[in-house]
Amino acid sequence: MAISFGSINTGLPKDIVKQIISAEQIPIQNMEKQKGKITDKKGLVDQLVKLVEDVRGNLTMNASARSLRELKVDTNTDMVGVAVDKNRAVPGSYQLEVVSLAQKSSAMSTGFEDKDESYIGVGFIQYTLPNGDTKDIYVDSDNASLASVAKLINKDSALGITANVINDGSGSDTPWRLILSLNKTGDEAAVDFPHFYFVDGDQDFQLEFQREAHDAKIKLDGFEIETPENKAADLIPGVTLDLKKAKEGEEFTLKISEDTAAVGAKVTDLVAKINGVLGFIKQQNTMDEKTDTSRTLGGDIMLQSLEGRIHSAVFKDVLTDKGYMRAGDIGMSFNRQGMMEFDEKKFQSRLDADYNNVAQVLTGTFTPEGGKTEGFMDNLSGMVNMALRVPDGLVQSRKKTLTSNIEQIDRRIAQKTKYIEEKEKSLKDKFARLEGTISKIRSSGAGLQGMSDPVQQLG
Repeated sequence: MAISFGSINTGLPKDIVKQIISAEQIPIQNMEKQKGKITDKKGLVDQLVKLVEDVRGNLTMNASARSLRELKVDTNTDMVGVAVDKNRAVPGSYQLEVVSLAQKSSAMSTGFEDKDESYIGVGFIQYTLPNGDTKDIYVDSDNASLASVAKLINKDSALGITANVINDGSGSDTPWRLILSLNKTGDEAAVDFPHFYFVDGDQDFQLEFQREAHDAKIKLDGFEIETPENKAADLIPGVTLDLKKAKEGEEFTLKISEDTAAVGAKVTDLVAKINGVLGFIKQQNTMDEKTDTSRTLGGDIMLQSLEGRIHSAVFKDVLTDKGYMRAGDIGMSFNRQGMMEFDEKKFQSRLDADYNNVAQVLTGTFTPEGGKTEGFMDNLSGMVNMALRVPDGLVQSRKKTLTSNIEQIDRRIAQKTKYIEEKEKSLKDKFARLEGTISKIRSSGAGLQGMSDPVQQLG
């Protein structure tokens, strides 16, 4: 009787290994789903970290009395440009008059027909250096044009002189001239121009015109002051004047005052960034029956704690020279939706009336004993820094926990994947051997069946 083993040697399904491995992969698929949910949560925490960091960025730039302050300048900008160091300058009004601008020594040579082709001769240029020594620059026939001489002079920066070749626009046959200019202005920068010794030139080369150097003269509140440059620093403490034009007898006002609008803009930006955090918290806590809380931060205790700390920082009393005050006294409050509101008109009015008091509410004040009280921004900075502190800050610790959970799942997935790969290989080997064994048995069975007739015949 023949031995039967089904459609394949073992009689098992052809994809038996695939089926077993698919079953083994179900836990990995579940872990991937779990990881996806945690990753979504971590993405939301990353968004929150960024929003809180935005608040910290504003505070870093503005949370001290110096950094919060801004000054504005009102003056005749046709006459002067003004740069103000807000940490040193003080508000005030000054009367200015630009009597004359600083001037540098300069000289212009006789004219030549062409800047590149005219031959001024060979020889040397002799300089007298500030220490009294002399220095010569030799000019050969290859460098005997106006343009080449200018290059030789400009090549030596230590001389403090710049040479330029210009067309004087006269329309004459010899319009090309060499202009020498001292790099520094002022009386002390007066100089003896070089002596030129040339022979065999197309015509004589010499300095035809010269202009002497002198200081700038400014009248500050009626008193005349001289300065060697047209940029005068600290004539007014913390102020740099860039003199543009001189007009003797024309007096104008320079007024420096607190830029309250700029300070208001900084506070407006800070409130907007705080609302970015509060708006995120509100959005996460807005849930219904369709909300998948396994993928969101809705109801997370971290959000409740962060919102509470923001409220505490805003409502905290601040000691000023006029007693205890709060941020609400200068225009900041919360609405029914839990968002901050900023009354810019109230803030501006208080700022214009008493800048120092508002600044103290925002940034605190130094005490006679050398200490410092904490203002609204200090309180907010402390809260933000605690939330972002690594690794145990309120928000950062939540991020750390989620990151750790993801890493743990990744390790479990990697371990399970390795196990499955090894099991798949083992199963394939076992079934291959089983196929071989069954094949041999089947062949043996066929041989036995072929021997049945001779046996019967022997019987």
